[in-house]
Amino acid sequence: QVTWVESGGGLVQAGDSLRLSCAPSGRTFSSDSMAWFRQAPGKEREFVAYSHWVGSPTYYGDPVKGRFTISRDNAKHTLYLQMNNLKPEDTAVYYCAAHLNGYYSNGNAYTYWSQGTQVTVSS
Repeated sequence: QVTWVESGGGLVQAGDSLRLSCAPSGRTFSSDSMAWFRQAPGKEREFVAYSHWVGSPTYYGDPVKGRFTISRDNAKHTLYLQMNNLKPEDTAVYYCAAHLNGYYSNGNAYTYWSQGTQVTVSS
């Protein structure tokens, strides 16, 4: 069974930065593609960012391009999401996902999911 240790979420003001981290316990995903998704209240789950297991290529959803950066440290088995210039519309629960079998931006293509961490951005 895979459990996850997530950190970095919280309440910030517009324009601030946060860095999310996500580390699995129970198995490693050093050879798996991983991604970040988010879900705001009343909205569908949204693709945020993707990283191949070697760290490149990376892909981003249009709303976060130029502001968010995905990275990973396979030695530490940790996935990161650096979020800069946060906006109120970034408010959501953020999830990391691993083990891709399909298209990178399709959440249904990932097997393992973290429990999520809340990010709230006030205006």
